[in-house]
Amino acid sequence: MRSGPVEENTSLVERPDVQFTRADDGAYLAYQVFGDGPVTLFWSEDTFAMVDSWWDSPPERAWHEGLAGFARIVVHDRRGIGLSSRDVAPGNLEIQVADILAVLDAVGSERCAFGGFLESGAPNALLAATYPERVSALVWLMPIARTLWAPDYPWATSPEVIEREREITADWGTEAWARAFVDLYSDALSGPWGDEAYIRFLATVSRRTCTPDVARELSSIWNETDVRGVLPSVQAAVLMVVPELDAPMDHARYVQTLLPRAEIVTFPGPVLEYSGFGAVQDTIRAFIGGEVHAVASEDRVLATLLMTDIVGSTQRATEVGDAEWRRLLAEHDDRAKTEIERFRGTYVDSTGDGLLARFDGPARAVRCAQGIAEAVRPLGVDIRAGLHTGEVELDGDRVRGIAVHIGARVASLAGPSEVLVSSTVKDLVAGSGLAFDDAGEHELKGVPDRWHLYRVVT
Repeated sequence: MRSGPVEENTSLVERPDVQFTRADDGAYLAYQVFGDGPVTLFWSEDTFAMVDSWWDSPPERAWHEGLAGFARIVVHDRRGIGLSSRDVAPGNLEIQVADILAVLDAVGSERCAFGGFLESGAPNALLAATYPERVSALVWLMPIARTLWAPDYPWATSPEVIEREREITADWGTEAWARAFVDLYSDALSGPWGDEAYIRFLATVSRRTCTPDVARELSSIWNETDVRGVLPSVQAAVLMVVPELDAPMDHARYVQTLLPRAEIVTFPGPVLEYSGFGAVQDTIRAFIGGEVHAVASEDRVLATLLMTDIVGSTQRATEVGDAEWRRLLAEHDDRAKTEIERFRGTYVDSTGDGLLARFDGPARAVRCAQGIAEAVRPLGVDIRAGLHTGEVELDGDRVRGIAVHIGARVASLAGPSEVLVSSTVKDLVAGSGLAFDDAGEHELKGVPDRWHLYRVVT
């Protein structure tokens, strides 16, 4: 969201037609394409609906028209909100990434720049780390890697403010909610944010976005999400645009330390004012069109690794004999591979009495682990499973890197029929419906630091 006066302005771009494409699960995704610049820029807002809505606010319209002056702009409404399918649950990060790719495929974009405000940068970062070949550059205005305060993340929103957000959501869609929202963030949202015309616009766009229950769910998903574990795997160059204030600058500098190729530019004041659009857009234009953005390595990607092994395999092999054990292992492998295929994973290798698989979505990887455990139980065997999301080096279908060792160590700590995940996995699956119990901190043999693990609740 941006601030500015709401007087009428001369339109430079006609309101584009709304188009639809369908995700793999059949959900409709609404999108618009406008501008004819040499670079495609996929632009995202935060949790508000975007298609159609922003064209009714002069400052919002001016922002998008400014971008369209130098790029082909693609915008969309996330599933569950706006003009996209609203009879489906709001998507977690993994689903958001898949939906973005579906829209880009529909508009014929194989590789483009991505940009967005606040938490909309999270799915962009996950996409960039997982599919580096699709991303030329990232632009992140007022970046936040997580919303909820934590001892090691002091710049985020306090639990008290989060609770107040939940309370005022009861009035979602009304001017009362818009006024309460502006009042809640009055320190950051000064000036024209309090104008009656803009408050009316906020109320209108909130109604167009979703119902109050979905608004609460969207807020919950983001408050449970933490993408810090993803950022070191982002190969693309990143431009972060932040206000010249101490706390946002400290926040941005911290996020910058996690990104291999990031730079910071600033704008005056607590919010990006209408009068400052041109300068920021000129910076974006120079950044996304620069020659610095070479094609990323497709051999290094972010992946979720699943490792399993059969509990008590040596004893069971001794009990049933070599021939029967070979038959059981073959049946185990067949059933496991069926589950891996069902959850769109890649079988990597056998570990003797277990397996290694990789996924481009952490929630699907967790559900696959649960599926394998159920599938092999009729064979009279139990498995243990461990999952970790991290950067790997691809060699065909095989993978290398420290993430493989971490996944193996996590799996070794799991009990019979238990699925353990690293905190990185848990932080990325908010909104998936998966539940976890705290399994405490552990030392992983041969791996630095202590690792917080979580037990998947079935």
